[in-house]
Formats: sequence, structure tokens, C-alpha cells
Amino acid sequence: MVKKMLRSYDYTLVLAPIILSLFGLVMIYSSSMVVAVTEKYEGTPDLFFMKQLKWFIIGIFMYIIALAFPYKVYKRFLKLIFFGAPIILLGVLLFGTTTNNATRGFLGIQPAEFIKLGVIIYLAGVFSNKQSYIERFVPAFGPPLTFIIIIFLLVYKQPDLGTGLLILATSGMIIICSGIRLKHLGRLILVAVVGVMLLYPFLSDEQLGRIEAAYNPFHEDIAESNGYQLINSYIAIAAGGVTGEGLGKSIQKFGYLPEPHTDFIMAVVSEELGIFGVGFVLFMLLLIIWKGFTVAMKANDPFGSLIAIGISGMIGIQSIVNLGALTGLLPITGVPLPFVSYGGSSLVILMISMGILNNVAMYSRLKGSEKQKNEDKKIAYL
Repeated sequence: MVKKMLRSYDYTLVLAPIILSLFGLVMIYSSSMVVAVTEKYEGTPDLFFMKQLKWFIIGIFMYIIALAFPYKVYKRFLKLIFFGAPIILLGVLLFGTTTNNATRGFLGIQPAEFIKLGVIIYLAGVFSNKQSYIERFVPAFGPPLTFIIIIFLLVYKQPDLGTGLLILATSGMIIICSGIRLKHLGRLILVAVVGVMLLYPFLSDEQLGRIEAAYNPFHEDIAESNGYQLINSYIAIAAGGVTGEGLGKSIQKFGYLPEPHTDFIMAVVSEELGIFGVGFVLFMLLLIIWKGFTVAMKANDPFGSLIAIGISGMIGIQSIVNLGALTGLLPITGVPLPFVSYGGSSLVILMISMGILNNVAMYSRLKGSEKQKNEDKKIAYL
């Protein structure tokens, strides 16, 4: 049985995240070696590299654990997620510590990152159970929509609008792929539009400034404030060109690009490694996303399929939001680039997600091989 399981793993979903994370470690060291020794952090050049390395090792361990548990086990925890996730986020708001304008939990962990996966599992479980009566709007969508809105508001209050919007977008993808009827989709779109209209007046001046900066960062009232980071991202990308300035030779990381190892790390990748470095990252991300959606199409049941869609969608949407921000196509939200940006909570939850995704793939292949054997036996008997 163990040999069957080992043969059934999707090794692309093992190697691709590890390779991309190792690349991220190299770029974190390169991009953070200057900011790490400033008065703000007073560390050694390898400060952030060593922290991320620790989280990478923990992430590998958690990947193995997630891979070992049958994904159907998570269906037992839907009620726990429904009631537990809001309580955890509320606890962070009340008792968490604030760092860089974001509220964190115990040991600097960001519970919102873990809640993202919890929302995916919850929605996958709910809508895989509701296939029989998904035609009725209120019974099918009332409780999950209430849950999503509560989670979004609690994450938004941390404040972490970027993660909140990512949760909404990923949730929307799962709902759309759950078998929703067109008339219900129209109602959900209406709810989303009304939600945006209600949210807009509550956006802070900084958040509104980031929206303005995405459209014109060079405006005289914005260039030295909200547009500063985006302008220096442009400079880094332009300086890198095709081949890049060389690994470790970025100029923008010397105080021009704030926190270059976090959500703007791709600007440093572009400056140091050029189009080739950017192309490598994009290829690896697209490979993981493509593999994830392939797993979704081949999954044994709606639950496994929706989990795979949610995880793949989360990585894809997060990548688009991050890359859109550093190119000015989208407002800056602080969302990290999956597997590459600095962030322990983000990396660990991505590794857990990859383990669950590979588990779905494994059980799909095991069932497929058993089905093929049964068909071969029937043919041999005939």
C-alpha cells in the first residue's frame, strides 16, 4: 500500500513548491541584506534569510503531515472552522500585537493566513454537501455568505484589506465552480457590487492614496508618499532589463525600495536577474496553478475538486494581485508573492495547502489505477 501511495504522488507538486521556495530564500537574502542592518531591525545581513529558512523547514514538515492525512478527514471540521475562525480573528484583534500596521497573533504568526485555507476547506465542504439543493438560494448560500462576510470584516479590521479581498475572491471562485445557477450568480454579483459600494466610504486615506497611486504615481502630491514605492519598483524593473544587473547587485534595495524582501521582492528579482529571473518565477507559479486545476478536474468527488480549485485559485489570485501592484496595474495591498516573498505564516500555509492538494491528487490516481485494474480483469475474463 505504501508503494502504491508513493507511486501515486504528483512529484511536480512536491518539487515545484520546494524549488520556488529555495529560490525565494536566495532572493530574500539578496534583497534584505541592507534593510536587515538598519536601525529599524539592527540585525545581521542574514537576519531575514535565517528566519525564512526556519519557516521553510517547518513548512516542509507540515507538508509531509498534510500529505499523510486523507483530505476527506477535513470534512469533520466544518463546524469547528465556522465557529472557530471568527473567534480566533476576534482574539487577534483584542490581544494581538501590532507590527508594520498589521495585527499579529502569538509568536508573530498571522492567523489570517491560516484562515484562508480554513475558508477554502469550509466552502468546499459546504458546497460539496449541497449539490442536491444548490438550486435554492437562501439555504445554499445564506450561511456560507454570512461566514465569508464576517471573516472579511474581521481581517479588514486588523487591518489587512489585501488578505480580506483575497479571501473574497477565492471564495467567489469556489462558489462559481460549485454548480451555481446563472440566476444565483447574478444575485451574488449584485451582493458583491453593493458590498464594494458600502466598503468604499470606510477606506482609510492611505488605502485611497494607494488606489490613486496605481493610476498616476508620478503626480506631485503622490510621488513622495503613496507613489514612492511604485516609482522605485519601475526603476528596478527598468534597470534589470533582459539579463539583470547580477545577483546581489540591486541598487533599489539600498533604501530606495522600502521593505524590498516582502511584497515588492519581484522588483528586486527583475533588477538583479532580468527577464530570465522573472520568467522562471512565472513559469513555476503557472506550473503549480496548472497542476492544481488538473487535480481538480480529476478529483474523485466534489469536495476534493473544490479544495483543489480553492488552493489553485488562491495562489493564482495572490500572484496576480502581487504582480499587479508592483507594475501599477492594481493598487498596492501588501499581499506577498507565493513561495518567494518573506513571510513565515504565508510560506507554512502554502506548504500545508500543497500537501493537501497532493493528497487529493494521490487518491484520484489510486482510484484511477484500481478502476483500470478492474477493467483489465473484465477484459481478461472475456
